[in-house]
Amino acid sequence: MIKRSITFMTLALALTTLCQAQSRKVINLSSWDFSRDGKAWQQVAVPHDWAISGPFDKKWDLQMVAIEQNGETEKTEKSGRSGALPWIGEGMYKMNWTAPKGYKRAVLVFDGAMSQPVVSVNGKEAGKWAYGYNAFRIDITPFIQFGKSNLIEVHLNNVEESSRWYPGGGLYRPVSVELYGNENFSTWDTFVRTLKADKQEAEVEVNALLEGKTGKSGKTVIALLDEAGKKVAEQTVTGANPEIKTTLKVANPQLWSPESPYLYQVKLTRYEGKKVADVQTLKTGIRTIAVSKDYGFQLNGVTRKLKGVCLHHDLGPLGAAENKAALIRQIKMMKQMGCDAIRTAHNMPSTMQMELCDSLGMMVMAESFDMWIYPKCKNGYAKFFKEWSDKDITNLVKHHRNHPSIIMWSIGNEIPEQWSKEGVQIAKRLQDICHQYDPSRPVTQGMDKAEDALKSGFAQVMDVPGFNYRVHKYYKNIEQLPQGFLLGSETASTVSSRGVYKFPVVVSDKATYPDGQCSSYDTEYCSWSNLPDDDWKMQDDYSWVIGEFVWTGYDYLGEPTPYDTYWPSRSSYFGICDLAGLPKDRYYMYRARWNEQQHTTHLLPHWNWKGREGQVTPVYCYTDGVEGELFVNGKSQGRVRKDKSSRLDRYRLRWNNVKYEPGEIRVVTYNQYGDKVGEDVKRTAGEPAQMKFSVETPDHEPIACMVEGCTDEHNVLLNADGNDLAFITVSLQDKDGNECPLADDELTFEVSGAGTFKAACNGDATSLEPFTQPQMKLFSGKLVVIVQSSKQKGDIILKVKDSKRNIEKSITLQAI
Repeated sequence: MIKRSITFMTLALALTTLCQAQSRKVINLSSWDFSRDGKAWQQVAVPHDWAISGPFDKKWDLQMVAIEQNGETEKTEKSGRSGALPWIGEGMYKMNWTAPKGYKRAVLVFDGAMSQPVVSVNGKEAGKWAYGYNAFRIDITPFIQFGKSNLIEVHLNNVEESSRWYPGGGLYRPVSVELYGNENFSTWDTFVRTLKADKQEAEVEVNALLEGKTGKSGKTVIALLDEAGKKVAEQTVTGANPEIKTTLKVANPQLWSPESPYLYQVKLTRYEGKKVADVQTLKTGIRTIAVSKDYGFQLNGVTRKLKGVCLHHDLGPLGAAENKAALIRQIKMMKQMGCDAIRTAHNMPSTMQMELCDSLGMMVMAESFDMWIYPKCKNGYAKFFKEWSDKDITNLVKHHRNHPSIIMWSIGNEIPEQWSKEGVQIAKRLQDICHQYDPSRPVTQGMDKAEDALKSGFAQVMDVPGFNYRVHKYYKNIEQLPQGFLLGSETASTVSSRGVYKFPVVVSDKATYPDGQCSSYDTEYCSWSNLPDDDWKMQDDYSWVIGEFVWTGYDYLGEPTPYDTYWPSRSSYFGICDLAGLPKDRYYMYRARWNEQQHTTHLLPHWNWKGREGQVTPVYCYTDGVEGELFVNGKSQGRVRKDKSSRLDRYRLRWNNVKYEPGEIRVVTYNQYGDKVGEDVKRTAGEPAQMKFSVETPDHEPIACMVEGCTDEHNVLLNADGNDLAFITVSLQDKDGNECPLADDELTFEVSGAGTFKAACNGDATSLEPFTQPQMKLFSGKLVVIVQSSKQKGDIILKVKDSKRNIEKSITLQAI
């Protein structure tokens, strides 16, 4: 009896396997051999950035150019414009891959390859792409043998002066292969969109396209599952027609929003008789978006102003190589600030980034190009635009249109052609392509020459007219816009260096200093831009300004304005957070305005000013309160209240005549009813005597914990997957526990156990210390060490040493 049962179970298992033998399979291709010259090869894990280890050197992309976006008319030497890292040149990847038996087709999927990838299989060219930021698919079926080993090769070529910022080099985003049987759903042709929705009912349209040998007796079952896996709607479509379309009605839907990012799963199953030919599953959200003159931007029928930031694709000391934990850290840090939207400036986003924005609740403007036909840099995308732009826009939209986080498409950034009839025609064409493949979302772009764009009709063409800077021109812009609204598609460009303060405190659009730093009083910006306060005034006073995207959420490699001609300077100063991901003072300024769930009270500057005794040292406070009282060593400096009529006092509290004396400054803040909402203290520190760690494990923490300041005792967990990261902020304190904000000691790092040292960063735009070497100086008293898990479970021990002061500290992380 036992033997018969085993035989029956074996037969049943075999029949089940037979019925599903040719359903799709996706394999991640992460282990490759890499070479810069085709002779010396090393094994690397993809995603991979060949240039991030450096060394930094001005020679890598030294340019003699006039940056027109900065208003320059004469060429000067630009030494750090694209990051001063060795990204230029050729790179080659290869791997031997055994194609499993039982499948009929294989498609290689590249989420991005920098740049101009040419893909060969078994010695024959299988396909290529031009744009390093776009995802693309190559059917390699004609070139492979199933059941045997196949050689896959990728050749990349990064040309000098092809980027205005650091692009990275290599297979910097994931690569995978999709395997299919006789019949399958065309992956990027499945389109799920919400037709209408409220709290009572939603209608969700599903379109799909079958590929391969479509059987006449086939049927497709389309199901919508909630987060618990429960089926909430289902439809069946029969017949051989490869085009499938149906509408699912959902009772009492959970609507997606940044505050409640609820995700459903759409499951498409194709049957040929009783056999499962293919299964495609994807996550989606039910939500509606609209933009109008009367109601501005609406999500799920509710008007809201976009609180967005612009983000370049690099991840600071990790370079362009994509990493899930680092992306989670970025998004959570921005959300804790109150940000609800990201503009993927100025290029196409990755699959992983959009999946995380879906699940964490972050709206997205998905951007495409930094230039069209007219080149901003000698060898930029303009070389490819005429041949490739339609294909690139098509891939962008078809690839990403199922992500509920994406609320609009952007077809360009500060396009020089915005004054011309040709520019108007191109804008129409690209916008029409977006509408063709996705009629559910509006299209925008960032325009920087308002008069030209309005005179030519360029701005009037767009679904959402987006303007970069020149906020003082908004009044005239709106008079010429039939849309009846406008968006700050790029705002502020305020510059600052974390923890650096300059005296006297002045408002300036051209301030520079011998040390290559900018003041963190947040009163310095660029010639074309403005203070955050100016954008907020327009948004608060005029309903037709539907929101903003601040330049930028994080510092990024390259474009070190206002130090484009200063060496060494190789990364930006625009970030609300620095290159290490540490919040600058400005973070709390935005948090005070944007985070409506938590109170904010943040005092600046630090209070360590030996040699300034008796000198005027202004004190600022960023708070959601309306009034505050400042105390210096217990003595009141008076109450200050926000003043709507004053540019710098409408959104800040300022005590401009405070004279420095060592000790303590303390602020207490109040709301409009006189209730206390918070307080903050800064103290003069003594000599460094101990070390402090604050730890972020983004994939395990509800919020990025640096915002509130973690302790060493919180549970430090990592995934033992070889990819997870922990970010450990290291600072020095005096014997009483006061942080030492001027410390610049060199620290060394040692990692042992089930993990490795990945990188370090201190946020100093002028530092030439390599990110990937286990030593670095503190900058403004802090730096971040990044530890990566291995694929084995166990303890990971990080030891940090300050030899100058004979201070040493260790922390144990756990890989599970």
